Amino acid sequence: MNATAASVPARDHSLSEAWFERACNVIPGGVHSPVRAFKSVGGKPIYFASAEGARLRDVDGHSYLDFQMSWGPLILGHADPDVVAAVQAVAPLGLSYGATHRTEVELAERIVSAFPGAEMCRFVSSGTEAVMTALRLARGATRRSIVVKFSGGYHGHIDSLLVRAGSGLITGAEAGSEPTSAGIPRDVAATTLVARLGDLEGVAALFRRHGAEIAAVILEPMPANNGLLLQTPAFLRGLRELCTAHGSLLIFDEVISGFRLQFGGYGEMVGVRPDLTTLGKIIGGGLPVGAVVGSRALLELLAPVGPVYQAGTLSGNPVSMAAGLATLRKLENPAVYAKLEALGASLAGALQAEGKGQMQVVRVGSIVWPWLDAAAPPCDAESIPSGAEDGHVRRFNAMHRPLLDAGFYLPPSAYEVLFLSAAHEEADVSALAQAMRGLLT
Repeated sequence: MNATAASVPARDHSLSEAWFERACNVIPGGVHSPVRAFKSVGGKPIYFASAEGARLRDVDGHSYLDFQMSWGPLILGHADPDVVAAVQAVAPLGLSYGATHRTEVELAERIVSAFPGAEMCRFVSSGTEAVMTALRLARGATRRSIVVKFSGGYHGHIDSLLVRAGSGLITGAEAGSEPTSAGIPRDVAATTLVARLGDLEGVAALFRRHGAEIAAVILEPMPANNGLLLQTPAFLRGLRELCTAHGSLLIFDEVISGFRLQFGGYGEMVGVRPDLTTLGKIIGGGLPVGAVVGSRALLELLAPVGPVYQAGTLSGNPVSMAAGLATLRKLENPAVYAKLEALGASLAGALQAEGKGQMQVVRVGSIVWPWLDAAAPPCDAESIPSGAEDGHVRRFNAMHRPLLDAGFYLPPSAYEVLFLSAAHEEADVSALAQAMRGLLT
Protein backbone atom coordinates (compact mmCIF):
# COMPACT_ATOMS: atom_id res chain seq x y z
CA MET A 1 0.00 0.00 0.00
CA ASN A 2 2.49 2.60 -1.16
CA ALA A 3 3.94 4.18 -4.28
CA THR A 4 3.94 0.81 -6.05
CA ALA A 5 0.15 0.93 -6.32
CA ALA A 6 0.36 1.09 -10.11
CA SER A 7 1.91 -2.38 -10.18
CA VAL A 8 -0.36 -4.04 -7.62
CA PRO A 9 -2.33 -6.90 -9.24
CA ALA A 10 -6.10 -6.65 -9.45
CA ARG A 11 -7.91 -8.11 -6.49
CA ASP A 12 -10.45 -10.89 -6.76
CA HIS A 13 -13.85 -9.33 -6.08
CA SER A 14 -15.94 -12.32 -7.15
CA LEU A 15 -18.09 -12.39 -4.03
CA SER A 16 -18.79 -8.65 -4.24
CA GLU A 17 -19.72 -9.08 -7.90
CA ALA A 18 -22.06 -11.94 -7.06
CA TRP A 19 -23.76 -9.89 -4.35
CA PHE A 20 -24.13 -6.95 -6.77
CA GLU A 21 -25.73 -9.19 -9.39
CA ARG A 22 -28.12 -10.48 -6.75
CA ALA A 23 -28.87 -6.93 -5.60
CA CYS A 24 -29.74 -5.76 -9.10
CA ASN A 25 -32.64 -8.22 -9.14
CA VAL A 26 -34.39 -6.60 -6.19
CA ILE A 27 -32.88 -3.09 -5.78
CA PRO A 28 -32.95 -0.38 -8.50
CA GLY A 29 -29.43 -0.28 -9.91
CA GLY A 30 -28.37 -2.59 -7.11
CA VAL A 31 -27.89 0.33 -4.69
CA HIS A 32 -29.83 2.45 -2.23
CA SER A 33 -28.01 5.69 -3.09
CA PRO A 34 -26.92 6.39 -6.68
CA VAL A 35 -23.25 7.34 -6.19
CA ARG A 36 -22.61 3.91 -4.62
CA ALA A 37 -23.13 2.30 -8.03
CA PHE A 38 -19.59 3.27 -9.19
CA LYS A 39 -20.98 4.52 -12.52
CA SER A 40 -18.66 7.52 -12.52
CA VAL A 41 -15.44 5.61 -11.82
CA GLY A 42 -16.36 2.35 -13.58
CA GLY A 43 -16.42 -1.18 -12.28
CA LYS A 44 -18.79 -2.63 -9.73
CA PRO A 45 -19.28 -1.62 -6.11
CA ILE A 46 -17.51 -3.35 -3.25
CA TYR A 47 -19.60 -5.18 -0.65
CA PHE A 48 -18.35 -4.75 2.89
CA ALA A 49 -18.63 -7.14 5.79
CA SER A 50 -17.07 -5.24 8.70
CA ALA A 51 -15.17 -2.12 9.72
CA GLU A 52 -13.05 -0.96 12.63
CA GLY A 53 -11.06 2.19 13.20
CA ALA A 54 -9.84 3.49 9.84
CA ARG A 55 -10.27 0.17 8.04
CA LEU A 56 -12.94 -1.64 6.07
CA ARG A 57 -13.05 -5.35 5.21
CA ASP A 58 -15.03 -6.61 2.22
CA VAL A 59 -16.86 -9.90 1.68
CA ASP A 60 -13.87 -11.24 -0.28
CA GLY A 61 -11.63 -10.71 2.75
CA HIS A 62 -9.72 -7.65 1.48
CA SER A 63 -8.79 -4.82 3.85
CA TYR A 64 -8.90 -1.12 2.96
CA LEU A 65 -7.85 2.14 4.52
CA ASP A 66 -11.08 4.13 4.38
CA PHE A 67 -10.98 7.76 3.26
CA GLN A 68 -14.73 8.00 2.69
CA MET A 69 -15.79 7.28 6.28
CA SER A 70 -19.47 6.82 5.40
CA TRP A 71 -19.45 10.26 3.69
CA GLY A 72 -18.46 12.07 6.88
CA PRO A 73 -20.37 10.86 9.97
CA LEU A 74 -17.57 8.67 11.32
CA ILE A 75 -15.34 11.39 12.71
CA LEU A 76 -14.12 9.01 15.43
CA GLY A 77 -13.64 6.10 13.02
CA HIS A 78 -15.58 2.90 12.47
CA ALA A 79 -17.03 1.13 15.51
CA ASP A 80 -15.55 3.53 18.03
CA PRO A 81 -15.59 1.57 21.31
CA ASP A 82 -17.37 4.26 23.31
CA VAL A 83 -20.04 4.78 20.66
CA VAL A 84 -20.57 1.03 20.29
CA ALA A 85 -20.82 0.67 24.07
CA ALA A 86 -23.47 3.41 24.19
CA VAL A 87 -25.51 1.65 21.52
CA GLN A 88 -25.14 -1.72 23.22
CA ALA A 89 -26.32 -0.21 26.49
CA VAL A 90 -29.55 1.23 25.12
CA ALA A 91 -30.50 -1.31 22.43
CA PRO A 92 -31.72 -3.96 24.89
CA LEU A 93 -33.95 -1.32 26.46
CA GLY A 94 -35.88 -0.81 23.23
CA LEU A 95 -34.97 0.09 19.65
CA SER A 96 -37.74 2.65 19.25
CA TYR A 97 -40.34 4.15 21.52
CA GLY A 98 -42.21 6.49 19.21
CA ALA A 99 -42.35 8.61 22.35
CA THR A 100 -40.19 10.92 24.42
CA HIS A 101 -37.08 9.85 26.36
CA ARG A 102 -34.20 11.42 28.27
CA THR A 103 -31.35 10.97 25.77
CA GLU A 104 -33.00 13.13 23.10
CA VAL A 105 -33.13 15.98 25.61
CA GLU A 106 -29.48 15.54 26.59
CA LEU A 107 -28.31 15.50 22.97
CA ALA A 108 -30.45 18.52 22.06
CA GLU A 109 -28.98 20.44 25.01
CA ARG A 110 -25.43 19.68 23.88
CA ILE A 111 -26.14 20.68 20.28
CA VAL A 112 -27.87 23.94 21.21
CA SER A 113 -24.99 24.85 23.53
CA ALA A 114 -22.55 24.52 20.61
CA PHE A 115 -24.35 27.08 18.40
CA PRO A 116 -24.31 30.62 19.84
CA GLY A 117 -27.64 32.29 19.26
CA ALA A 118 -29.48 28.97 18.96
CA GLU A 119 -32.04 28.08 21.60
CA MET A 120 -33.88 25.03 20.34
CA CYS A 121 -33.37 21.86 18.27
CA ARG A 122 -35.82 19.57 16.46
CA PHE A 123 -34.58 16.08 15.56
CA VAL A 124 -35.53 14.28 12.36
CA SER A 125 -34.17 11.16 10.69
CA SER A 126 -31.87 12.47 7.94
CA GLY A 127 -30.12 15.54 6.60
CA THR A 128 -32.60 15.69 3.73
CA GLU A 129 -35.48 15.76 6.18
CA ALA A 130 -33.74 18.47 8.20
CA VAL A 131 -33.46 20.71 5.13
CA MET A 132 -37.06 19.99 4.15
CA THR A 133 -38.17 21.03 7.63
CA ALA A 134 -36.04 24.18 7.60
CA LEU A 135 -37.51 25.28 4.27
CA ARG A 136 -41.07 24.72 5.44
CA LEU A 137 -40.28 26.60 8.63
CA ALA A 138 -38.80 29.51 6.67
CA ARG A 139 -41.84 29.70 4.43
CA GLY A 140 -44.15 29.51 7.43
CA ALA A 141 -42.25 32.22 9.27
CA THR A 142 -42.09 34.65 6.35
CA ARG A 143 -45.29 33.67 4.54
CA ARG A 144 -43.28 33.69 1.33
CA SER A 145 -42.69 30.90 -1.16
CA ILE A 146 -39.38 31.39 -3.01
CA VAL A 147 -36.04 29.95 -1.91
CA VAL A 148 -32.64 30.95 -3.31
CA LYS A 149 -30.02 28.21 -3.64
CA PHE A 150 -26.69 28.04 -5.46
CA SER A 151 -25.76 26.07 -8.56
CA GLY A 152 -23.99 22.85 -7.72
CA GLY A 153 -25.38 22.91 -4.19
CA TYR A 154 -26.87 19.65 -2.97
CA HIS A 155 -29.23 19.68 0.00
CA GLY A 156 -30.76 16.24 -0.22
CA HIS A 157 -33.35 14.88 -2.63
CA ILE A 158 -36.00 17.52 -1.96
CA ASP A 159 -38.14 18.31 -4.99
CA SER A 160 -37.77 22.07 -4.92
CA LEU A 161 -33.98 21.96 -4.43
CA LEU A 162 -33.11 19.43 -7.13
CA VAL A 163 -32.40 22.30 -9.47
CA ARG A 164 -28.84 22.48 -10.86
CA ALA A 165 -27.74 20.29 -7.97
CA GLY A 166 -24.42 18.67 -7.14
CA SER A 167 -23.31 15.50 -5.30
CA GLY A 168 -24.19 12.34 -7.24
CA LEU A 169 -26.22 14.40 -9.69
CA ILE A 170 -23.13 16.01 -11.21
CA THR A 171 -22.03 12.63 -12.56
CA GLY A 172 -25.42 11.00 -12.96
CA ALA A 173 -27.62 13.58 -14.69
CA GLU A 174 -27.53 15.75 -17.75
CA ALA A 175 -25.55 18.89 -16.98
CA GLY A 176 -27.67 22.01 -16.90
CA SER A 177 -31.02 20.19 -16.96
CA GLU A 178 -33.64 21.96 -14.88
CA PRO A 179 -34.93 20.42 -12.68
CA THR A 180 -32.11 17.92 -12.21
CA SER A 181 -34.41 14.93 -11.78
CA ALA A 182 -37.44 13.48 -13.50
CA GLY A 183 -40.60 13.45 -11.45
CA ILE A 184 -40.42 17.08 -10.30
CA PRO A 185 -43.16 19.37 -11.63
CA ARG A 186 -41.90 22.57 -13.17
CA ASP A 187 -44.11 24.65 -10.92
CA VAL A 188 -42.35 23.12 -7.91
CA ALA A 189 -38.91 23.84 -9.38
CA ALA A 190 -40.10 27.36 -10.13
CA THR A 191 -40.20 28.12 -6.40
CA THR A 192 -36.39 27.94 -6.42
CA LEU A 193 -34.10 30.65 -7.78
CA VAL A 194 -30.50 29.70 -8.52
CA ALA A 195 -27.49 31.95 -7.98
CA ARG A 196 -23.77 31.46 -8.52
CA LEU A 197 -21.53 30.83 -5.54
CA GLY A 198 -19.42 33.88 -4.72
CA ASP A 199 -21.58 36.20 -6.83
CA LEU A 200 -23.03 38.52 -4.23
CA GLU A 201 -24.23 41.00 -6.83
CA GLY A 202 -26.15 38.21 -8.56
CA VAL A 203 -27.94 37.41 -5.31
CA ALA A 204 -28.61 41.11 -4.74
CA ALA A 205 -30.19 41.29 -8.21
CA LEU A 206 -32.51 38.40 -7.30
CA PHE A 207 -33.55 40.28 -4.19
CA ARG A 208 -34.17 43.46 -6.18
CA ARG A 209 -36.55 41.54 -8.44
CA HIS A 210 -38.12 39.09 -5.99
CA GLY A 211 -37.26 40.33 -2.50
CA ALA A 212 -40.84 40.43 -1.29
CA GLU A 213 -41.27 36.76 -2.25
CA ILE A 214 -37.97 35.26 -1.01
CA ALA A 215 -38.44 33.23 2.16
CA ALA A 216 -34.85 32.09 2.52
CA VAL A 217 -31.39 31.71 1.08
CA ILE A 218 -29.87 28.28 1.65
CA LEU A 219 -26.31 27.10 1.12
CA GLU A 220 -23.56 25.06 2.65
CA PRO A 221 -21.31 27.75 4.14
CA MET A 222 -18.47 25.38 3.27
CA PRO A 223 -19.77 23.72 0.05
CA ALA A 224 -18.54 20.11 0.10
CA ASN A 225 -21.00 18.22 -2.08
CA ASN A 226 -19.56 19.18 -5.47
CA GLY A 227 -15.89 19.21 -4.67
CA LEU A 228 -14.81 21.60 -1.92
CA LEU A 229 -15.82 25.01 -3.27
CA LEU A 230 -14.59 27.32 -0.54
CA GLN A 231 -16.28 30.70 -0.18
CA THR A 232 -14.95 33.90 1.36
CA PRO A 233 -16.26 35.13 4.73
CA ALA A 234 -17.12 38.40 2.95
CA PHE A 235 -19.52 36.56 0.63
CA LEU A 236 -21.22 34.84 3.56
CA ARG A 237 -21.46 38.13 5.46
CA GLY A 238 -22.98 39.73 2.38
CA LEU A 239 -25.68 37.06 2.25
CA ARG A 240 -26.42 37.67 5.92
CA GLU A 241 -26.83 41.38 5.26
CA LEU A 242 -29.07 40.86 2.23
CA CYS A 243 -31.34 38.45 4.08
CA THR A 244 -31.62 40.77 7.06
CA ALA A 245 -32.39 43.77 4.87
CA HIS A 246 -35.17 41.94 3.01
CA GLY A 247 -36.72 40.02 5.91
CA SER A 248 -35.61 36.66 4.55
CA LEU A 249 -34.02 33.84 6.52
CA LEU A 250 -30.46 32.63 6.01
CA ILE A 251 -30.17 28.84 6.28
CA PHE A 252 -26.79 27.17 6.63
CA ASP A 253 -26.78 23.53 5.59
CA GLU A 254 -24.16 22.12 7.94
CA VAL A 255 -25.07 18.47 7.52
CA ILE A 256 -21.44 17.85 6.53
CA SER A 257 -19.61 20.65 8.33
CA GLY A 258 -21.47 20.61 11.64
CA PHE A 259 -19.06 19.37 14.37
CA ARG A 260 -16.55 18.37 11.69
CA LEU A 261 -14.08 21.23 12.21
CA GLN A 262 -14.84 22.32 15.77
CA PHE A 263 -17.39 21.67 18.49
CA GLY A 264 -20.13 23.55 16.70
CA GLY A 265 -20.65 24.95 13.23
CA TYR A 266 -18.63 26.42 10.40
CA GLY A 267 -20.72 29.59 10.43
CA GLU A 268 -19.41 30.54 13.84
CA MET A 269 -15.83 29.90 12.65
CA VAL A 270 -16.20 32.56 9.96
CA GLY A 271 -18.27 34.94 12.09
CA VAL A 272 -21.60 34.61 10.27
CA ARG A 273 -24.70 33.56 12.19
CA PRO A 274 -27.60 32.09 10.17
CA ASP A 275 -31.24 32.03 11.24
CA LEU A 276 -31.48 28.26 10.90
CA THR A 277 -28.84 25.53 10.75
CA THR A 278 -29.45 22.00 9.48
CA LEU A 279 -27.36 19.16 10.87
CA GLY A 280 -26.88 15.44 10.33
CA LYS A 281 -24.10 12.89 9.95
CA ILE A 282 -21.79 13.43 12.96
CA ILE A 283 -24.59 14.16 15.46
CA GLY A 284 -25.82 10.57 14.94
CA GLY A 285 -22.44 8.92 15.44
CA GLY A 286 -22.97 6.85 12.30
CA LEU A 287 -26.70 6.18 12.73
CA PRO A 288 -29.53 7.95 10.84
CA VAL A 289 -30.26 11.43 12.15
CA GLY A 290 -30.93 15.04 11.21
CA ALA A 291 -31.71 18.22 13.12
CA VAL A 292 -32.80 21.83 12.71
CA VAL A 293 -31.31 24.36 15.11
CA GLY A 294 -32.37 27.96 15.61
CA SER A 295 -33.98 30.54 17.85
CA ARG A 296 -36.94 29.82 20.07
CA ALA A 297 -39.05 32.27 18.08
CA LEU A 298 -38.52 30.27 14.89
CA LEU A 299 -38.46 26.73 16.27
CA GLU A 300 -41.66 27.25 18.24
CA LEU A 301 -43.46 27.80 14.95
CA LEU A 302 -43.21 24.02 14.57
CA ALA A 303 -46.10 21.82 15.73
CA PRO A 304 -47.29 21.16 18.35
CA VAL A 305 -46.58 24.74 19.49
CA GLY A 306 -47.02 26.51 16.15
CA PRO A 307 -48.71 26.13 12.77
CA VAL A 308 -45.82 24.58 10.77
CA TYR A 309 -46.34 20.84 10.72
CA GLN A 310 -43.52 18.32 11.00
CA ALA A 311 -43.57 14.80 12.39
CA GLY A 312 -41.59 11.58 12.23
CA THR A 313 -42.06 8.16 13.82
CA LEU A 314 -38.31 7.61 14.27
CA SER A 315 -37.36 11.20 15.05
CA GLY A 316 -35.21 11.18 18.20
CA ASN A 317 -34.72 7.42 17.92
CA PRO A 318 -33.10 6.29 21.21
CA VAL A 319 -30.31 4.30 19.57
CA SER A 320 -29.32 7.16 17.24
CA MET A 321 -29.49 9.60 20.14
CA ALA A 322 -27.21 7.44 22.26
CA ALA A 323 -24.64 7.13 19.46
CA GLY A 324 -24.76 10.87 18.83
CA LEU A 325 -24.43 11.75 22.50
CA ALA A 326 -21.45 9.43 22.93
CA THR A 327 -19.81 11.00 19.87
CA LEU A 328 -20.31 14.59 21.01
CA ARG A 329 -19.02 13.77 24.49
CA LYS A 330 -15.73 12.68 22.94
CA LEU A 331 -15.65 15.69 20.61
CA GLU A 332 -15.80 18.02 23.58
CA ASN A 333 -12.14 17.15 24.05
CA PRO A 334 -10.14 19.71 21.99
CA ALA A 335 -7.39 17.13 21.45
CA VAL A 336 -9.62 15.28 18.99
CA TYR A 337 -9.88 18.32 16.71
CA ALA A 338 -6.18 19.03 17.13
CA LYS A 339 -5.37 15.55 15.84
CA LEU A 340 -7.83 15.90 12.94
CA GLU A 341 -6.31 19.23 11.94
CA ALA A 342 -2.81 17.78 12.06
CA LEU A 343 -3.85 14.78 9.95
CA GLY A 344 -5.57 17.01 7.40
CA ALA A 345 -2.54 19.27 7.12
CA SER A 346 -0.27 16.25 6.78
CA LEU A 347 -2.37 14.66 4.03
CA ALA A 348 -2.70 17.93 2.13
CA GLY A 349 1.02 18.60 2.38
CA ALA A 350 1.96 15.10 1.29
CA LEU A 351 -0.46 15.15 -1.65
CA GLN A 352 0.80 18.54 -2.76
CA ALA A 353 4.40 17.40 -2.51
CA GLU A 354 3.72 14.21 -4.44
CA GLY A 355 1.56 15.89 -7.07
CA LYS A 356 4.02 16.10 -10.00
CA GLY A 357 2.50 19.47 -10.83
CA GLN A 358 -0.81 17.70 -11.56
CA MET A 359 -2.33 17.81 -8.10
CA GLN A 360 -3.43 20.63 -5.85
CA VAL A 361 -5.29 20.29 -2.60
CA VAL A 362 -8.29 22.12 -1.19
CA ARG A 363 -8.63 21.50 2.53
CA VAL A 364 -10.49 22.63 5.61
CA GLY A 365 -9.55 20.68 8.72
CA SER A 366 -10.09 16.97 8.16
CA ILE A 367 -11.92 17.45 4.84
CA VAL A 368 -9.59 17.16 1.86
CA TRP A 369 -10.26 17.44 -1.87
CA PRO A 370 -7.39 16.50 -4.17
CA TRP A 371 -7.76 18.56 -7.36
CA LEU A 372 -5.95 16.57 -10.05
CA ASP A 373 -5.19 19.35 -12.46
CA ALA A 374 -2.63 22.11 -12.94
CA ALA A 375 -5.38 24.72 -13.28
CA ALA A 376 -6.61 26.53 -10.18
CA PRO A 377 -9.24 24.61 -8.21
CA PRO A 378 -12.78 25.87 -8.86
CA CYS A 379 -14.77 27.87 -6.33
CA ASP A 380 -18.15 27.52 -8.04
CA ALA A 381 -19.94 24.95 -10.16
CA GLU A 382 -19.67 27.03 -13.33
CA SER A 383 -15.86 26.87 -13.16
CA ILE A 384 -15.78 23.07 -13.15
CA PRO A 385 -14.65 21.75 -16.55
CA SER A 386 -16.92 19.34 -18.36
CA GLY A 387 -16.48 16.38 -20.65
CA ALA A 388 -13.11 15.77 -22.26
CA GLU A 389 -11.78 19.05 -20.83
CA ASP A 390 -11.94 17.70 -17.29
CA GLY A 391 -8.47 16.35 -16.62
CA HIS A 392 -9.32 16.05 -12.94
CA VAL A 393 -12.09 13.53 -13.61
CA ARG A 394 -9.97 11.61 -16.09
CA ARG A 395 -7.08 11.26 -13.67
CA PHE A 396 -9.26 10.42 -10.69
CA ASN A 397 -11.26 7.78 -12.54
CA ALA A 398 -8.06 6.20 -13.86
CA MET A 399 -6.62 5.80 -10.38
CA HIS A 400 -9.75 4.78 -8.45
CA ARG A 401 -9.67 1.04 -9.22
CA PRO A 402 -5.88 0.69 -8.81
CA LEU A 403 -6.21 2.40 -5.43
CA LEU A 404 -8.88 -0.11 -4.47
CA ASP A 405 -6.57 -2.94 -5.50
CA ALA A 406 -3.82 -1.36 -3.40
CA GLY A 407 -6.08 -1.21 -0.36
CA PHE A 408 -7.41 2.38 -0.35
CA TYR A 409 -11.15 3.10 -0.38
CA LEU A 410 -11.94 6.54 -1.80
CA PRO A 411 -15.36 7.96 -2.71
CA PRO A 412 -16.45 6.68 -6.14
CA SER A 413 -16.66 10.18 -7.63
CA ALA A 414 -14.08 12.81 -8.51
CA TYR A 415 -16.31 15.47 -6.96
CA GLU A 416 -16.67 13.94 -3.52
CA VAL A 417 -14.26 14.94 -0.78
CA LEU A 418 -12.06 12.76 1.41
CA PHE A 419 -12.85 12.52 5.12
CA LEU A 420 -10.32 11.77 7.82
CA SER A 421 -11.15 10.42 11.25
CA ALA A 422 -9.50 10.36 14.65
CA ALA A 423 -8.76 6.69 13.95
CA HIS A 424 -6.40 7.54 11.08
CA GLU A 425 -2.68 7.88 11.71
CA GLU A 426 0.17 9.72 10.00
CA ALA A 427 1.31 6.52 8.29
CA ASP A 428 -2.14 6.15 6.68
CA VAL A 429 -2.14 9.57 5.06
CA SER A 430 1.45 9.18 3.92
CA ALA A 431 0.65 5.85 2.30
CA LEU A 432 -2.29 7.33 0.38
CA ALA A 433 -0.20 10.26 -0.89
CA GLN A 434 2.52 7.94 -2.15
CA ALA A 435 0.02 5.64 -3.82
CA MET A 436 -1.70 8.52 -5.63
CA ARG A 437 1.65 9.88 -6.80
CA GLY A 438 2.48 6.53 -8.35
CA LEU A 439 -0.76 6.60 -10.33
CA LEU A 440 -0.68 10.16 -11.69
CA THR A 441 -0.32 10.30 -15.48
